[in-house]
Amino acid sequence: MARFDQNDLKKLTRLCHIECTPEEEERLLRNMLSILDYIDQLHEVNTEQTLGKHNPTECDVNVWGEDIEEPSLEREEFLSNAPAQVGGMVRIPSVIQF
Repeated sequence: MARFDQNDLKKLTRLCHIECTPEEEERLLRNMLSILDYIDQLHEVNTEQTLGKHNPTECDVNVWGEDIEEPSLEREEFLSNAPAQVGGMVRIPSVIQF
């Protein structure tokens, strides 16, 4: 596999619509190379005798804690922690622009 380089980073930032300063590009390239090196290390692990799981929720042991019912916050207290509210509901910024 070819090594991830500056040209690949330029393509990736363009596809993701990310604008980076030269310093940020250098740091991002170092981080990407570090991640890819780690993935290469994982490929070296012998998993031949390891049984795969098709569904990670098919565990033999319940690793979740017991569900304990607790009283929730009063609406006024909850809304007092929200940065913005409208009609008794938390207001969030628009995600989709038309």
